[in-house]
Amino acid sequence: MRVQSNGTIRHILCVFPRYTSSFGTFEHAYPLTAGVKAFMPPQGLLLIAAYLPKDWPVRFVDENIRPASKEDFEWAEAVFVSGMHIQRQQMNDICRRAHEFDLPVALGGPSVSACPDYYPAFDYLHVGELGDATNQLIETLSRDVSRPPRQVVLTTGDRVPMTEFPIPAYELVEIKKYLLGSVQYSSGCPYQCEFCDIPGLYGRNPRIKTPQQIIAELDRQRECGMTDTIYFVDDNFIGNRKAAMDLLPHLVEWQKRTGYVVRLACEATLNIAKRPEILEKMREAFFVTVFCGIETPDPDALHAMHKDHNMMVPILEGVRTINSYGIEVVSGIIMGLDTDGPNTAEALIDFAEESRIPLLTINLLQALPKTPLWDRLEREGRLVHDESRDSNVEFLLPYEDVVASWKRCMEIAYAPAKVFARCEYQCTHTYRNRVKVPVPEEMKTWAHAKRALIMLRNIFWKVGVLGDYKRVFWKFALGRIRQGDLEGLIGCTMIAHHLITFTRAASRGHQNASNYSIRLREASVPAE
Repeated sequence: MRVQSNGTIRHILCVFPRYTSSFGTFEHAYPLTAGVKAFMPPQGLLLIAAYLPKDWPVRFVDENIRPASKEDFEWAEAVFVSGMHIQRQQMNDICRRAHEFDLPVALGGPSVSACPDYYPAFDYLHVGELGDATNQLIETLSRDVSRPPRQVVLTTGDRVPMTEFPIPAYELVEIKKYLLGSVQYSSGCPYQCEFCDIPGLYGRNPRIKTPQQIIAELDRQRECGMTDTIYFVDDNFIGNRKAAMDLLPHLVEWQKRTGYVVRLACEATLNIAKRPEILEKMREAFFVTVFCGIETPDPDALHAMHKDHNMMVPILEGVRTINSYGIEVVSGIIMGLDTDGPNTAEALIDFAEESRIPLLTINLLQALPKTPLWDRLEREGRLVHDESRDSNVEFLLPYEDVVASWKRCMEIAYAPAKVFARCEYQCTHTYRNRVKVPVPEEMKTWAHAKRALIMLRNIFWKVGVLGDYKRVFWKFALGRIRQGDLEGLIGCTMIAHHLITFTRAASRGHQNASNYSIRLREASVPAE
């Protein structure tokens, strides 16, 4: 589905802001790859680009790959921007640069939808999802692309059904420069975890696309060159369990048709461990990773944050169950909860050791607008409006103690020997449970072999020769080589290297202690 043109042609420049360095952007892994420059293609802007009138030329720039240039702004008649809270300063910086060319700038996405007051400089604010506000914006620009005398706020009241969404404009991005592909099946989540803004932004009744739409999107990404992992960015892949079960057979057939070239990953609640019928189909569809928001191993804390569904099965048992289907678990962990005590850090360190989860995104609690947590802390007078801090929460424990505990957890959990020990466990206990597939013909080409050799060269040189944890690395690498597991060697080392490097910077205070922190830094773009 596209908006129909009224005959007027407009040149639209879509600019996605650079991320502030964080635990989950994996930028330290990029130098080990064969040309990766960014994490995932942004779904929102690419969806808008595909929704615009067919005869409107669209140019897309991801500033995680390169900055928007003078030529880009001179080409454009209007600029579209989207992003999350962590990209706030970078979004404002794009607006400033566009205004130097007297271009009108429209901002949409989750951050402005939650906090329009963060963005007073933008000409148009698009609050909410794709819908009537989008149509109003396009109609306005088709009539006049001069900057309005005052800010215009457009709020979606009537959303476009997801079954009518166009295929995001993947053809506009350099897809081979992304670590992962991305696809969205649903929007919304039925749960109301206290700290999460998804129900407030997108609702509790998940809306879904059809399986046919998803297959068409996967095919389009393959046509554009994606040959690695594609991540379902749904906030909860099993938010609508029936829909997930309807989709999975289509994914299995697609994998068989395309030769299992692509691996799949998703986010889901931990109670997926209670659904063997879903896990078995995910295994058949070659899902290799699931991100679970475990948040904490403390039952009292889970109850307090309204995440009782994490206790439907003992947490360690749930992780083992998911692993038994060949699916690696990645987890979110939160520190700074009201239920935390002096021994919380030790408990989290023990949990990392016992769970064998390689990647736990350990964050300080951050209160996001449009969440029950924000409302409660506002009532209690515990919101801290100081953007120099890593958290906007007045913890019950002293702030400095919580930050010190976070650093201690990071330093111990991501010591090189600990990281590679957890990776080794996954290689020997989880990956062996994956569906056995033949090597696809396109993986037998010289181009694929060359790409693998480049990554091995980079890893052996940058980690095995120049790295300062080379003894730990070579112990792991030689074990993988003896097993003939070059894929495990490459994949695990890239992620481990990022985690180790990021953690060392964090321990020196050079990184935010939360992926959601709005502690502002200078906007930065890659060097030309």
